[in-house]
Amino acid sequence: MTMKTATSNFSLVLETAAAEPDVANQYFLSKLAVETDPADVRLDLQRGRTDFVILDVRSEKDHAECHVPGALNIPLRRISSETTVDLPKDKLIVVYCWGHSCNASTKAAFKLSGLGFKVKEMIGGIEAWHKEGAPVEGTLGHDAPKWG
Repeated sequence: MTMKTATSNFSLVLETAAAEPDVANQYFLSKLAVETDPADVRLDLQRGRTDFVILDVRSEKDHAECHVPGALNIPLRRISSETTVDLPKDKLIVVYCWGHSCNASTKAAFKLSGLGFKVKEMIGGIEAWHKEGAPVEGTLGHDAPKWG
């Protein structure tokens, strides 16, 4: 069965005009200032970088079962000025949760930045970390669930 392609003068892509290059440039720079990805985190860890801290904001149970090597754990609902007193203010905090369908890391980044921390969100969370075959620590390791 062959599908016929309909032609139209209307474009969903062009329905909203594209931003001017200088506006787009500023937007993408701003986005990069608050996001990082698993591949960049992994490479920096392999290179021995110590100028950022990784923070898993999932539950203590989920963290215990599987987490990014060296990641600290403060579950989202427990983030406060009291629970973050031992986090370094002079280092970037890289937060993650389950994946693209989880916004706990976004909420955590909001809370942490409100407490005066420099924060980036690791897009894709532990799910993307797993998909890239990156190493994990924890009682279940790679057998742990890939999403919450």
